[in-house]
Amino acid sequence: MASLADKLKSLGVKVGTADLPAPAKKPTLPIDDVLEGRWLETRRGRAFVTERIYPLEYHHGLAALFSAAPLHNLAHWAGDSRIHDLPIGKFAFLDTETSGLSGGTGTYAFLVGIGRFESEQFRLQQFFMRDPAEEPAMLEAIIDFLAPCEAMVTFNGKAFDAPLLRTRYALHNIPIPFKDYVHVDLLPLARRLWRDRLPSRALKYLEEHIMLAPRSIEEVPGFEIPWIYFDFLRSGDAAPLKGVFYHNAMDIVAMTALFDYCAAMLADPHAADLEHGLDVVALARLFEDLGKLDDAARLYERGLEMGLPETSFGEALRRYSALQRRRGDLDAAVELWERAAGEGHIYAHVELSKHFEHRKRDIEEALRWARSALELAQAPSLPEYVRKHWQEEVSHRIERLEKKIGRP
Repeated sequence: MASLADKLKSLGVKVGTADLPAPAKKPTLPIDDVLEGRWLETRRGRAFVTERIYPLEYHHGLAALFSAAPLHNLAHWAGDSRIHDLPIGKFAFLDTETSGLSGGTGTYAFLVGIGRFESEQFRLQQFFMRDPAEEPAMLEAIIDFLAPCEAMVTFNGKAFDAPLLRTRYALHNIPIPFKDYVHVDLLPLARRLWRDRLPSRALKYLEEHIMLAPRSIEEVPGFEIPWIYFDFLRSGDAAPLKGVFYHNAMDIVAMTALFDYCAAMLADPHAADLEHGLDVVALARLFEDLGKLDDAARLYERGLEMGLPETSFGEALRRYSALQRRRGDLDAAVELWERAAGEGHIYAHVELSKHFEHRKRDIEEALRWARSALELAQAPSLPEYVRKHWQEEVSHRIERLEKKIGRP
């Protein structure tokens, strides 16, 4: 009896896949068809590099890409006086995209982005290797771009990017171009400034919540980047890498804007346009640690009166009181309190009341300052717990001072 397959064949119906045409291969795009770039000839072969140019007036969200703020306080925080003496054109802003996050000799950077200021512009170059065999050429190409620089700025680069690149240069017996550079890692500074207010101090989170600069739909998540590169190594199709180059470029632009934002804030903390009391108090703690006690005192006072979460208010007040005792310079302290009192700061009125009671023995003047403090503490714009704290403290002070001078 004929099988179903035989009957179908007798009717001219093809059975099986033997006669079917092979599926068309998906077209693959090389990197120089996906991104505008050029090939650099080096002693170790050719390296692919792309370039983006940003004008000095470019803003990344609310943050300027370039500022002329002096770097003395940033240098003090970083513990390296060389930072203060270097012009901005000597800084290289560097970020890598890698084959993984584990480190060691099996991890390599397949894309290295570096930006630097030159000729009234910010020049950002990205160095890429299509295959691990091109790594020596990429590393050589980076050397020329870094040549004018003497400092490196990264975000978590001291722990990751810099050691990784040192390892790769050493493996290929190529001199490390940034061996003696000043290194400013912005991650520890970001943790100091925003750990109490923001749930994350990742660069992209700071970019969105400090600089208000969301990324476009080209962005790819960082955790996907190694797998995108491995897919490229298997397929040769560079099209998905366009989002990786965008991610890397935006990391460098965001890092550069954050560097200038922090430099300006540290150079003149009292002029910084800060909306959150927690940010101001974090800045106060940083200046206290730097030994700049007058600046720290003004910042504590500003942060306390901007309003803080209740759990943070008491700690900030405790630190502020301890700082005042540390300052020791009474004349300078009184001058600071008088200036602060003129700006309507409650705590300055209280400190002046203490000063006239305990040091000047002028109870009438001490009572005048205490009453003015109480008046300010009743302002409805203050958070309730702030009003409550000051009203209780100042009311007790007024009651005691009135007893001293025999008033009902």
